[in-house]
This record gives sequence, C-alpha cells and structure tokens, in this order.
Amino acid sequence: MEKRKFRSKKAAEKASLIAIYAILIIISLIWLIPFLMLIILSFRGEQVGMSADYLFPKEWSFDNYIKLFTETKFLTWYGNTLLVSVVVTIFQTIIVLMTSYALSRLRFKMRKPLMNIMLILGMFPGFLSMTAVYFVLKEINLTQNLLGLMLVFTASSAMQYYICKGFFDTIPKSLDEAARIDGASRHTVFLKIILPLAKPIIIYTILTAFIAPWGEYMFSSFIMLGDPDKFTVAVGMKSWLDNSTLASEYFTVFCAAAVIVSIPITALFIWLQRYYVEGVTGGSVKG
Repeated sequence: MEKRKFRSKKAAEKASLIAIYAILIIISLIWLIPFLMLIILSFRGEQVGMSADYLFPKEWSFDNYIKLFTETKFLTWYGNTLLVSVVVTIFQTIIVLMTSYALSRLRFKMRKPLMNIMLILGMFPGFLSMTAVYFVLKEINLTQNLLGLMLVFTASSAMQYYICKGFFDTIPKSLDEAARIDGASRHTVFLKIILPLAKPIIIYTILTAFIAPWGEYMFSSFIMLGDPDKFTVAVGMKSWLDNSTLASEYFTVFCAAAVIVSIPITALFIWLQRYYVEGVTGGSVKG
C-alpha cells in the first residue's frame, strides 16, 4: 500500500514537472517569435518596407547585409558604440567594485545616509536630468563628442553598488582580518583576496556595464544630434526609419543591422551566463 502511494506520488511529481517544462517551452517560443521574424525579414529580397502583408520572403537574399556594409555608415556607428561600451565597461566596473568594497568593509561617518541617498537617486530615470546634462556638456565643448557620452554613462556608476555590495557582504570578514594581521594592506586584501573570490559578481558587473551603452538611444541621440559620424548604432539605425524611408528599402536593412548588433551581446551573455546567475543569486564562500 505504501509503495503504491509512493509510486503515485512520484508519478504526480513527474507529471507536474513535465507540465511546468511544457509551459516554459511554450513561453520561450512565444518570446522568440519577434527575433525569428527579425532574422527572416533581414533576408527578404523584395523592397516593400513595412507594407508587406506576408511574413516569409518571396525572394531570399543577402543584399540587405551587403548594402549594410557597403552603402551605409553602419561600420562607423558600430565602431563608435563598441568604443563607448568598452571604455564605459572598464571604468564603470572599477568604480562599482571599489565603491562596493568600501561600503561593505569600511565603517565611516555618514556611511548609511550616503548609501540611502545613492539608492534613492538611482531610482529616478536618467532622462529627467538629460537637459541639464546636455547644457553642462555644451559648456565644456563635449557635445557631439564620444568622450562626453562616455562621461555621462560613467558618472553615476557608484550608485549601482547595491548588488555588488551584497555579494561582498557574503565573503567572511575573517579573511580580511587574517590578511591584515599578516601585514596586508587594504589594497592587497582587495586585489589578492576579495577579487579572486568575486569572479561571479565581476562578470555580472561587466555584463550590465556593457549592455547599457550598447543599446542606449535617448542620451546618445540628444548628445550626438547633428553629427552622423558620431552616432551610435541605436541613433544611426533610428535615423533610417523616418517618414521618407520607412516604407522603402531601409526597413529590411534595419532588420539586418539589428541582427548584427544583437550577435555580440547575445554571444557574450550565453558564454558568461553561469557567472551572471551566480552573481545575482549566489554567495562566494560556502560551508
């Protein structure tokens, strides 16, 4: 009797697990539909813009990709975006890690009020300060300049401390104390003890720092307005979809560009996904 109950319970659990996986698969397929449509449209040979009433191309072609690299400034925009993203990623990662370590390990006056102020300020969307930031950059001649864009993305890096600090809090302070007793400085403790244990959160910080400028549009369009050679990919691609070209050839070129833009960040995320999840959910030292 007990064996029968146990078997029925196991069968119910298995059926429940199969149902959950089936639901997740269906949700994933629905989520992937827009991306599949984007890829399909990027290979459409006929130039009918968004006015087509069918999905699958009547003529498959690589012409959109050829035109993208030979007749547009896409490579320039791509290089601008890559440069901004890499520089911002380096500086933002350094600032976030140092700020998080200081707030996690050091105890100083006004520490908690400072953390609360940064947390509250971080809740406000950045575009609220867009006009003020633009005029500040204009006064120092950094509009239509990639350096100004890098400065905007890097300036508020310290306010993103909370996830990284939470990870550092899971690292036992006894490690710091033991190293300090042996004569290690704070600098040595941070570089040689804490950072080797913080690989997941470092990867998470790098990914989030890279993603933000890679696909950002509002600040980039505001700061780079009027100079097509300084556009990022988001601003440049949006310029194709104005009223005069929306129904013409640039729609399928836009789709091809979107596919190219998505490849690096998708590959990077898949490659580092395990560390990304550990950085958000896991601790550093177990046992």
